[in-house]
Amino acid sequence: MTMVVSFFGFAGRFAGDLLTSALGWASSLLFGRVPRSHQIFVVLMMAGSFTWLLFVLGLVLPSIAALLLSSTPHPPFVDQAWLAVALLVGVVLLPLGVGLAGYLVPTAGERPAGASVLREILRGYLLAPLIGGLLIFLAGVGLVRKIRSQRHRWSDVHVPIVVKPGGYDQMVLDLQNALTSVDLPVAAEDAPWVLTLPARLLSLVAGGNVRKLRPDRLVELKRPDLRIGVYPSDIAISGTTRDRTRARAAILSRLATTSAHLTMSAEAQELEDRLEGVAMPVGAVGPLPLANARAVFKAIDARLLDLAVPTDEWDILYRLRLQIERDLLVGAEPGTVFPGHAPHPRGVGASRNPGAEVPVGGAPRPAPAEAPPVMAASRSMRSSSGDVTVGRGDRP
Repeated sequence: MTMVVSFFGFAGRFAGDLLTSALGWASSLLFGRVPRSHQIFVVLMMAGSFTWLLFVLGLVLPSIAALLLSSTPHPPFVDQAWLAVALLVGVVLLPLGVGLAGYLVPTAGERPAGASVLREILRGYLLAPLIGGLLIFLAGVGLVRKIRSQRHRWSDVHVPIVVKPGGYDQMVLDLQNALTSVDLPVAAEDAPWVLTLPARLLSLVAGGNVRKLRPDRLVELKRPDLRIGVYPSDIAISGTTRDRTRARAAILSRLATTSAHLTMSAEAQELEDRLEGVAMPVGAVGPLPLANARAVFKAIDARLLDLAVPTDEWDILYRLRLQIERDLLVGAEPGTVFPGHAPHPRGVGASRNPGAEVPVGGAPRPAPAEAPPVMAASRSMRSSSGDVTVGRGDRP
């Protein structure tokens, strides 16, 4: 009997972890990785919508209401009739809370005014059933994806990101080229309908406040032994241990200079942009010369010491700072190599054209013929002064 109880306890915890992970993935896919100032309102929208569904089920199926009543401590005078009234009130009022949370999602200066406020709040009667249903649907999709990975003996790893406005296609091109450079060429395909349909439905019902948070387009990078979902708020890598590890290393390296943030707070993202300015100065052909970069790094280091952001974001910023400095020291284009790996002779650097489109259904476009490959690490040391002079070769 003890073994049976232990087995069911383990199974329950495993199922709970799966469901929690699937719900988190579903909410991330619906709304993206939102700024911290918006998170509480998005959480309230999802919690209110999910609770509204439970209340509706409690009214439609009296057995569920009876189960809730019997399993929850309550005063003696509270019977099933009282519970039915409470559920009915919740069904009527919760959508108004969902609509209010949707209205509060943007900052104060971007919220609608006048009669539009009432319209946004009343929109909750459409959002509550839609968001609740989509959360359950996407949670089921997430469970199916995990089961599929287990069947192929794959495992998953996620890289949270925030794609910059208008930068999704450029990021996909950068990641394709990064994967090609580690001998993992992938084809870009539109994500299956089960992932794109929820965003389309939310676009039809939601107001502009909520519509700004959901992704516009989803692409998957595929090869027989690797599948990478590229979402505006997450990069999901599924594959065998070896390929997944190599893909993650290449992707993390390229994210240092592509059109995405790895942090969420405005302060941390501002420092990310300064680091990108070292690696890819606006209007410049290549990175800053090392001598000039040192002065910028000094200012960035001073800012890091005073930056009040969550620990994980600070760690990300420090890693990015060290990676870019390391790439400059070895004479490599920042974001194109990682330790122990030499740049691929072709297709390493994607075109930095912000209007570039992802070539869906095929491999990444090769670099233009006139563009030289990423320069080799040619270095000369000045032993007298102790400084390192990085030779970058000829640039166009």
